[in-house]
Amino acid sequence: MLFKREGYPEEGEIVLCTVAKIHSHAVFVDMDEYGKGGMIHISEIAPGRIRNIRDFVRDGKKVVCKVLRINLERGHIDLSLRRVNDSQRRLKVEELKQEQIAEKIVENVAAKLKLDFAKLYADLAEKVLKPYGMLHHCFTEVSRGEANLAELGVEKRAAELLEEEVRARIQAPVVSIEGTLHLHSYEPEGVELVKECFRALLKASDDDSAIALHYLGAGAYRVNVTAPDYKKAEAVLKKAIDGVQACAKGKDAVAEFARKE
Repeated sequence: MLFKREGYPEEGEIVLCTVAKIHSHAVFVDMDEYGKGGMIHISEIAPGRIRNIRDFVRDGKKVVCKVLRINLERGHIDLSLRRVNDSQRRLKVEELKQEQIAEKIVENVAAKLKLDFAKLYADLAEKVLKPYGMLHHCFTEVSRGEANLAELGVEKRAAELLEEEVRARIQAPVVSIEGTLHLHSYEPEGVELVKECFRALLKASDDDSAIALHYLGAGAYRVNVTAPDYKKAEAVLKKAIDGVQACAKGKDAVAEFARKE
């Protein structure tokens, strides 16, 4: 990938890395997006006691890590493998997969224009990365008719071919995530409280997302969120569940949610 971020990551950020060296008590990795090195201590590889670190990682393996600490003076970055959950891992992998598709589109257009791929990418990145962060975020808006590359300063012929290729290759994405909500109320007006909580849950959706609620029985409900991407879906789901739990808080009610991985 040509995509690179400038500077250092932030503490708590999820990053994609490539295993470079494996020692007895630590793993050294290259951070793919930042072009910097980091270290995973053996205690941050996996929960529990680790007898052989190579049971979990191997040379050249791609791993998704969480940034724990950054020492700018020494340039040291401490990472964790065990503190990344399945949802975070899936989001990061999907994000970079979409960026690879975006770069392939640029490569195809460069070939049509008989231009150097790296140069066309650099010219495009200069105009797109600052407002959008990643190329595929911009291309997704182009596919929806919400962005115009020429208006962003991209040369007219390149912009036309890029938008043509984007519309052919990128469909407005839809992803779905779900979990089970257990909602019970023991108040005299319990039915009304449950309805109020459901209204709070459904208010979390917007023009780009949708929430579906399905009764499973015995106070259990399946909550399904659809959105253009996993990041958006996760944010909507969190807002929805936070809304339900805030509604039930301080009342004779129980609101528990279990995410389906």
